[in-house]
Amino acid sequence: MTLGLYFARRFLVYVGLVVAVFAGILMLIDMVEEIRRNAGRDLGLAQAAQLAALNLPGGIYRILPLVIMLAAVALFLALSRSSELVVTRAVGRSALRAVVAPVIVALGIGLFAVAVINPLVAATARVHDKVSAELVRGTDSVLSISREGLWLRQGGEDGQTVIRAARANQEGTHLIEATFLTIDASGLPVTRIEAAEARLQPGHWVLTKAKQWRFDSENPELDAKLLESAQLATDLTANKIRESFGAPSSVAIWELPEFIRSLDQAGFSSQKHRVWLQMELALPLLLMAMVLLASGFTMRHVRFGRTGTMVLLAILAGFAIFFLRNIAQVLGESGQIPVFLAAWSPPMVALMLSVALLLHLEDG
Repeated sequence: MTLGLYFARRFLVYVGLVVAVFAGILMLIDMVEEIRRNAGRDLGLAQAAQLAALNLPGGIYRILPLVIMLAAVALFLALSRSSELVVTRAVGRSALRAVVAPVIVALGIGLFAVAVINPLVAATARVHDKVSAELVRGTDSVLSISREGLWLRQGGEDGQTVIRAARANQEGTHLIEATFLTIDASGLPVTRIEAAEARLQPGHWVLTKAKQWRFDSENPELDAKLLESAQLATDLTANKIRESFGAPSSVAIWELPEFIRSLDQAGFSSQKHRVWLQMELALPLLLMAMVLLASGFTMRHVRFGRTGTMVLLAILAGFAIFFLRNIAQVLGESGQIPVFLAAWSPPMVALMLSVALLLHLEDG
């Protein structure tokens, strides 16, 4: 028990060190990228640092398996150099028993990451988009899905226009039972348009069977207009709607199941979000596999030589798992393989191969 706690504590220290190193690197890279992306705009160093800091949790979260891999490599190399693993084997503990504590810590980190860090990343991503829009781009267009249907927002010279539709196609360019509510700069409604259908064309919405109310009229209902067809200017495009719709990672995992149901009800494809949800649930298993993989290559004593080669092989194996995971994700999102297989097969394969490697090299 005491030895296990010792290994666990050492592993947590190395995880913290690796996270600190990557955080510093990512922070600098993001600051430079924000300044480069917004060259010519009024973006100061403090604002670039603010945007980079908001991106930092997401950057660390994306490379968390690599962080765990490097921390495990550093731990087992240090234990090998100090001959602590030799002593551990001498007292009767096998390699598998010695690696149990770091594996449990990796499992705990994975569960904490999915339950706590994932919602934090989603929240900081939304704040980043909002702050970026305010600091750099001004008014931006956004889209959201709820139980009440599809929601869009577009900017214009007359203010904001909030768009609600009961249903939509997968591109968000064909809306059914759409409502357009224009709000001026002071936050007061100016006009409201309800249309049976709205189709997005370059530079405008084409409305069918619409009714328009103007709220600056003494009697908006009496002065309402019935329009068989009408056009409403917009700066939205199909690409902007897809980008505004955002990646699955922008939705917290606790909200993702309900969000998937809302997507299905609104007529959008939820395949990417289903794959992402299962991949997030499989993350703890992937982190455990990374620790076992690192241990299989680096638990041997440094006197045996070829330490650098073994470390390189461990890192290459980790990247190979990343590559396999990304391929499976693409195949799952395109519907070529089942969602469960796309999300769970890479970490399960990595876990089984790493255990086999560890048994072969250490206890074989």
